[in-house]
Amino acid sequence: MSDVRTETLLGNLVLARGLVEAGCQVACSYPGTPSSEILPGVVRFAKEEGLNIYTEWSVNEKVAFDNALAASWAGKRSATIMKQVGLNVAADSLLSAAYTGVLGGMVIVSADDPGPHSSQTEQDTRWMAHFAKVPVFDPSDPDEGREMIAAAYELSERHRVPVILRPAIRVCHAIQSIEFREVDGNYPAANFPRDQERWAATPRFRQVLHQELNDKLEALAAELGELRPFNRIENLPAGEAPRERAPLGVIAGGVPYANLVEWLGEQGLRERVPVLKLGVPFPFPGDLAADFVERFDRVLVLEEPDALIETLLPDRTRVVGRLSGHVPDWGELTPERQAEVVAPVLLEAGVPVEIAPRTAAETAMQSLELPVRPPTLCPGCPHRSAFHAIRKVFKGRKSIYTSDIGCYTLGTNLDAVDTCLDMGAGITMASGFAQAYALDGTHQPVVATMGDSTFFHSGATGLLNAVYNRARMVLVLLDNDITAMTGMQPTPGTGGLANGEQGHKIPLERLVSGCGVDFIEIVDPYDHEEFTDVLKRADGYVRGDEGTVAVIIARHLCVLYDRQGPIAHLDVDQEACNGCYLCVTHFECPAIVPQNQDAERKKDRFVTIDRSLCIDCGTCAPACPRGAFVRVEGS
Repeated sequence: MSDVRTETLLGNLVLARGLVEAGCQVACSYPGTPSSEILPGVVRFAKEEGLNIYTEWSVNEKVAFDNALAASWAGKRSATIMKQVGLNVAADSLLSAAYTGVLGGMVIVSADDPGPHSSQTEQDTRWMAHFAKVPVFDPSDPDEGREMIAAAYELSERHRVPVILRPAIRVCHAIQSIEFREVDGNYPAANFPRDQERWAATPRFRQVLHQELNDKLEALAAELGELRPFNRIENLPAGEAPRERAPLGVIAGGVPYANLVEWLGEQGLRERVPVLKLGVPFPFPGDLAADFVERFDRVLVLEEPDALIETLLPDRTRVVGRLSGHVPDWGELTPERQAEVVAPVLLEAGVPVEIAPRTAAETAMQSLELPVRPPTLCPGCPHRSAFHAIRKVFKGRKSIYTSDIGCYTLGTNLDAVDTCLDMGAGITMASGFAQAYALDGTHQPVVATMGDSTFFHSGATGLLNAVYNRARMVLVLLDNDITAMTGMQPTPGTGGLANGEQGHKIPLERLVSGCGVDFIEIVDPYDHEEFTDVLKRADGYVRGDEGTVAVIIARHLCVLYDRQGPIAHLDVDQEACNGCYLCVTHFECPAIVPQNQDAERKKDRFVTIDRSLCIDCGTCAPACPRGAFVRVEGS
C-alpha cells in the first residue's frame, strides 16, 4: 500500500502547498479575491507538518512585499501574496527589488481576475512583470502552479531576481487532486550580508544595477526558451521548418491553454493542432516563438486578459488574436467564449470542427431574459443602517458621498456612494471635492465612508493630509471588526494574527486621533436616534469657523462573523403600510419583500418580511415614514 497522501484541494490551497513544499519560510499577504485562501493554506500546512514558518496578514500589499523582501535579503525563501490590483500598491518596492535583486528565493503571487469578477480592473500582471523587468510564470491549472513555484524559487536564487507567479481566478478557484510531497523543514539561518552599494544603492549605483538586471534578463530569455515543461511545443511535425507552411498553429498560455486542450480533446483534434504553450511568457522566449510562427500560414494567440504574447512576437504578419480583433480585447475567455473564437479560425484552416447546437436548456435560458440582480448588503448589515442615516441627515442627493473598496461599496444601492476609485480613495476623493468647492466660496457637504480594514490599509495618510490641509468633510468609518468581503480575515483592530494567535490590538480611534482629528465619536449604527444625532453634530462641527475633518466610528460587529442574537422581532402592520416601497428602494434589505408590485394603486401594494432571511435586528423600523414595522408582542 502506498504511503503517498492524496487530497482534493481548492486551487489556492494547492498553491499554498507548493510554497510550503518548496521551502518558503516567510509568507506575507493582504487578503483580496481571488488570492485570499493562499496564506491560510500556508498556515494550515505549516501546522500539520510542524514547520517553523512565519505567516503575516500585513496591513497592505507594500508592507507585505517589503517584509518578504527583507527575509529574502537575510537568505530565507519568502513569498508575498496579493491580487492583481494589490501589486499596484507594492509596485514601488517591486521595481526597486528588481534592481537590487534577492538572495533567498522570493516569489510574488499576484492573482489576476479576468472578467473582472471582484476587482476594479482586469489588468494583466504579465504586463507588470514586463514593466518591472522580472520573470513571470503563468500556470494553466493549480498543480502546474505548484510545479512552477518550485521552479520559480530555483530561478530566483540562481539569477538573484524576484519572480512573479500569476494564477488567474480559474486557477485559484479550481478544484484539483494532488499528491503531497515530503517537506524538508531544514531552513537556512538568517544571515544578512551588508552591501551598501546594492541594498542601499544611490542613483549612480542604481544605474549599474539596472545594467546588471538587463544582463540577467538576456540570460533568462535564452534559458526560458528551453524551460520544459512550462514552455513547450506540442504536435509539431518532425524536421526543420518546412518550405511550405502548415495551415495553422496556436500559441496559448495560462487558463486559455487549459481551455484549448480540453476543447480540442472534445473535438478529437488533440493530436492534430500544433500548440506552443508559453507558461513563462516573460522574459519572452523570442527564438522559440519566432521559430514556431515561421512554420504556419496563420497563428492564433489565446491569452487573457490582455495581449502580452501577441505584442511581443517579433513578426505578427500572420498572427491573429486580441490585437487583430479575432479574440475579444476585454473580459474573461470562458470555455464557451473561447470555443466561439477558435472554431471559425480552425474551419478557415481546413480543420473539421463540430459546432454543437444549443441544447434545449440553453435556448430556454436565453429566452427567459432574467433580470439582473446586483449584489446587496446582508440582512442586518450595520452598514445599511449607517448609509440610511447618512442620507437622511445629509439631505439625499444634495451631498457628495465618496466611498471605497469593500462591502460598503454596495452603498451604491442605497444612493449613498457616488465614487469608488481604489483602496484609500474614499478619504482623498472627499478632501479633493471639499477643497474644489471651497475655491468657489461654497460649502459642499461631503461624506466619506470607509471600512476599518481599508483604513488600516491606506486610509491613515489620506486622513492626515485632509486634517493638515483643513478639508471640511465628514468621515464615517464603518467598523465591523473584520475584513468581511474577502473572507473574515483579522485586522490590526482585532489584534488577531494569521496563525490564529493574538497580536497587539490597535484600536481604530487611537490611529484616528494620531492623525490630528479633534472630533471623534464612536456610535452603534443600530442606534438610529443616537447615530443621526452624532451625524448632525459632525456636520455642525465641519461647518464651524474652525471646522475641519469630523470622524464618526460606526461600530457594530459584522452579523455574518458574530451574530449577536435577535434584538427586535418586527412584523408589518398592513393597515399602516401604504405600498410606497421606500423600505425596499431606500433601505434595500433582502428580507423585506414587496408584494403585488403590479398593482396600479399604492394602497393595493404591501410588503412582508421573509423570515428565512430576517435576523430580527429591528433596524428597518426607522426606515418607514409611516411606522409600519411594529414590534411583535412578547419580543
